[in-house]
Formats: sequence, structure tokens, C-alpha cells
Amino acid sequence: MINKTALITGASVGIGRATAVALADAGFNLILLARREEKLLELAKELSTVNTYVMACDINDHSELEKQLNTLPRAFQTIDILVNNAGLALGLDSANETDWNDWQIMIETNCLSLAFITRQILPGMVEQNSGHIINIGSTAGSYQYRGGNVYGASKAFVDQFSMNLLTDLLGTKVKATLLTPGLLGDTEFSLVRFHGDDGKAENVYQGHQALKPEDVAESVRWVVSQPEHVNINRIEIMPTCQAPAGLAVKS
Repeated sequence: MINKTALITGASVGIGRATAVALADAGFNLILLARREEKLLELAKELSTVNTYVMACDINDHSELEKQLNTLPRAFQTIDILVNNAGLALGLDSANETDWNDWQIMIETNCLSLAFITRQILPGMVEQNSGHIINIGSTAGSYQYRGGNVYGASKAFVDQFSMNLLTDLLGTKVKATLLTPGLLGDTEFSLVRFHGDDGKAENVYQGHQALKPEDVAESVRWVVSQPEHVNINRIEIMPTCQAPAGLAVKS
């Protein structure tokens, strides 16, 4: 068994859950972080072949998050892999019509909290001169679409943050990788974006075979399996039904 520990944020559903399964299969011990404790406990029970620790915490509650990180059991105090997966999109309205609260929550979750937890974990990785930060971005950070506004901007932050981490970590053996999935189904992403409207959420994927969380999780597993001297800077993943859009003109 690999004697390494991975902390996965947003671990209760979607990419986070699939990544936990993939890394458990690879032999990693796991710290599972998300708000819904019951889902984390269910997942931990499923992953009984490895040691797991459940952190039921809102990633935007920084004081509670810091407290829990500082009181991890001894067996989980050395974190070798951090998968920054927690994130969300809210709304698809034009910038002049959007709900400001939606913008604020996206910035807090996708940018501020991702940076916060990275800052908590990274010094330990640098001190031990090993570790890997994996940030889950989005193709929305590279390609614009109507209504993407702050969500796209927040994922562009994740892109730049990841590449600047690589620059700061030069000279150490700590790695950083950006994964940017495109259209992704079998998650709560669109349901959350449309504030629980099942009809709108289902229409996003109508007639398309989108990526599955397991597709992204397999990329995470492959990235962390690389030898010490190899860093995968970034991976962009799209389903075959999707491509970077050309310029559009509308009269």
C-alpha cells in the first residue's frame, strides 16, 4: 500500500467522490472534506480498504477549516496530495442582470477558499520537499460563453494561480497541476447553478454524452502516478461532443 495521504475538497459528490474512489484504488489514505457529513461517512464506509478521515466543514468557513486542519489525527497530519476540487457555478444570467450574491459566493468558493486551503497545506509540503497540489479548474476559464461572467473569471484565477505556484515552487520537489474539464454530467453542478431547477439542469446535457466524474478522476490518478521528476502542468479534457467554439456573430 502507498503510505501517502490525499486531501480532497468537495469529496461528497461528483469529481471529488470519483477522485476519492480512484485514489483509494491506488492505495492512498484519504482526508475527505465537504459540508455533508452523512455523504462523507457513506463514502468512507465504501472505501474501507484504506484509512479515511472525514472533515465535515464548509470550505468558506476559514476559521473552522483552519481549526480542523490543525487538529488532524497524527496519522493524517502529513498531507502528500491536495486536490482542490470544491467549487461551483451559480446562475447563467447576463452580467447586468445577475444576482450579486451569486457572484460573491463563486469568488469566495472558487478563488478565496481554494487559495486559503492551499496556503494552509503548502508550507508543510515545502518543508518536507514533496507533495502535489492539483487544482480542478474549468474550460470556462479559457473559453468565454454568455452568462459565464464571474464563473469563468474565477476559473481563470485557478489557471493563473496554478501556473504561478509552479513558478514559486521551482527548486523544490513539490508539484502543481491544473485540470480543466469541459462539459461534465452525472454531478450536481448544473442543479446547483440553476438553484435546484431540475428541468434547466437536465436541458444542459440533453442529446449530449458529457464527461463523467470518473473521467476526470482517472486523470488525477494518472497525474499522481508520475515519477518524482515529472510534473504534468495542465490537462484540458472535453467530451467528443464539445470543442472550443469559434467566434459567433448575432444580428
